[in-house]
Amino acid sequence: MNKLWTVTLQTYWHQVKSWSFLILILGPFFIIGCSALGGAISANSDADSQIAVISSNEQVRQNFIKNNDKYVDSKIKTVESAKKAVKKEKIDGYLVFGMQKNQVKAIYHGISSIDDELKPKVKSYLQVLQSQLNLQKAQLAPHQLKALQQQPQYSEILQKKQLGDKLAKMVSLIIVIMVVYMVLLSYSSITAQEIASEKGTKIMEIIFSSTTAAKYFLGKILGIFGVIITQLLIYIVGGWATYRWALHAKITASFMRDNQVIINKVLGNLLNVNLIFLILGVVIYTILAAFSGALVAKPEDSSKAAQSTMMISLIAFFLAFAFISHPEQILPQVLSYVPFFSSFMMPIRIINGQVGSLEVILSLVILIVSIIGLTIYISKIYQGVILQTDDTSFWKRLKRGLSYSRL
Repeated sequence: MNKLWTVTLQTYWHQVKSWSFLILILGPFFIIGCSALGGAISANSDADSQIAVISSNEQVRQNFIKNNDKYVDSKIKTVESAKKAVKKEKIDGYLVFGMQKNQVKAIYHGISSIDDELKPKVKSYLQVLQSQLNLQKAQLAPHQLKALQQQPQYSEILQKKQLGDKLAKMVSLIIVIMVVYMVLLSYSSITAQEIASEKGTKIMEIIFSSTTAAKYFLGKILGIFGVIITQLLIYIVGGWATYRWALHAKITASFMRDNQVIINKVLGNLLNVNLIFLILGVVIYTILAAFSGALVAKPEDSSKAAQSTMMISLIAFFLAFAFISHPEQILPQVLSYVPFFSSFMMPIRIINGQVGSLEVILSLVILIVSIIGLTIYISKIYQGVILQTDDTSFWKRLKRGLSYSRL
């Protein structure tokens, strides 16, 4: 048992202290950080992009600034000072409100066109001013003025819960499928190369003389499993810290507040039984990748070792996206119980509410039993597979390795 844990710890530390693991850990946080930085820079750029508003009627000017203060530099009040500010690139331009022959006008002077968000606000404000001027000129009786002020009524009755649930489900499904695929893809490659690099080395014969191939293989799998758990724990803790930061950060607080219900539902869909399916899915693909790595002819072929595992995961990935909105069909229902596919298909059915607790438990039991059975079987034939050094075809090496279990 001590030798088993020795192999486990050696494998674990070998992977954790590598640059590839560090990059794998920091990658998502780097992307989030770059996105946040880009948002902050964009927000600052938008804040600096302002105009001046000029009018001989101070009330007209103040009313416009009051409703559009983030677009306007209120300190500039004259055309001369506005021109100087434009020349020094302190503002993008200036807007002059005026009146000619009972018609309200606004003329914008700038280096480039007025902001797309501000332009409709200017036009709307002009319409309000013109309507007020028209009413003054018309000199209508009170009852006529009241009739003209009558406004149409518009309202919306939205089923917010259903719309929110639908969006939360779609976001959750995409995240689950992508996370499962990316994590198992990474560890399939890492495991296959880890095993393949030992192919044909004399050290393997020495190791097998002091411990069994089954214990050595199991130690390798447990070590990599520890790395997987470490990565997921870092993601969960780091993700929670990022979530708490986003709630209070200036560039994300309003978005988080407006979408709090949907975000909570997405997190709920990720941090439940779907996380167990993710972990078990990565484990079973890791075991298959270890077997594939042991089947290569020489260490130089380690880059090709994970190809078969990646092909299966790629098929599962595309099938998951094909049935992401149709989990009720027979194929995803069947595949949700099939190892190597259930980690993709069952979370889709769970998030869409297409499956009961007993079905989820049955799928988990099948997946766990498959992992245990596959581990036991490969551990029995591992020595016969890993010690093969002859450069024969893949199928001959596989056949010879499988025949070792009958010896």
